[in-house]
Amino acid sequence: MKADFGRTASDYRSFRAGFPRSFFETLVGAKIITGRETVVDLGTGTGTVARGLASLGCRVIGIDSSPDMLNQAREMAGSGSPTVTWRQAAAEDTGLDGDSVDVVTAGQCWHWFDPEKAIREIRRLLRAGGRLVIAHFDWLPCSGNVVELTETLIREMNPDWTMGGGCGVYPQWFRHLMEGGFLDIRSLTYDEPIHYSHEAWRGRVRASAGVGGSMSGERVVEFDRRHARLLAEEFPVDPLLVPHRVFLVHGRRPGQESGL
Repeated sequence: MKADFGRTASDYRSFRAGFPRSFFETLVGAKIITGRETVVDLGTGTGTVARGLASLGCRVIGIDSSPDMLNQAREMAGSGSPTVTWRQAAAEDTGLDGDSVDVVTAGQCWHWFDPEKAIREIRRLLRAGGRLVIAHFDWLPCSGNVVELTETLIREMNPDWTMGGGCGVYPQWFRHLMEGGFLDIRSLTYDEPIHYSHEAWRGRVRASAGVGGSMSGERVVEFDRRHARLLAEEFPVDPLLVPHRVFLVHGRRPGQESGL
């Protein structure tokens, strides 16, 4: 299934807040980010990762193939935010200079790329010893919880959607880094529940690939109506506490300092 997030850019901006602050603290704690790096953020969307890295002092280039998403990113950044350069391009062909970047990030988007082509482009971009970080911040379906019932409704109304039922960990990304020649591959994962009002959870789900990214406008309206009724009947407490998991895997491009 392919998704066009430009179709749901407004909801994406309003209701997909992106990675929590703890994610950026984790990057600093793991010494992936010090604040002096030049970073390319692939699949930047509305720029939440890009702006978070810029707030740490990094020079950031946010790249996305959707002009609608980049327009939202520019508006959200505003004139008073840390500077990010926005560029419309594919992750597999950024058009940027080679050997010019210290870190490449891909937050919540790696599954949309051609991994072989993306890895090749990332290795071209990275300086010797530079790092690739692939990260996710996923809701977690558990038996009877609001995520599971929400996913059930998505599958009912969009049978082509096959992205549900996940555990928030992506072991296949390790293979992509290994086959791409990256070294010192490591991962981190932890859970962080997030509060959503009913309205915000409905908006978050509308901004997902299985709903706003792939359903027709009329279908999205019908989904949202049924989703609102589901929440009112099954989960009347407002706000909801929705379980989420942060997962990231990172690896180093071989460099002269290691003799490789």
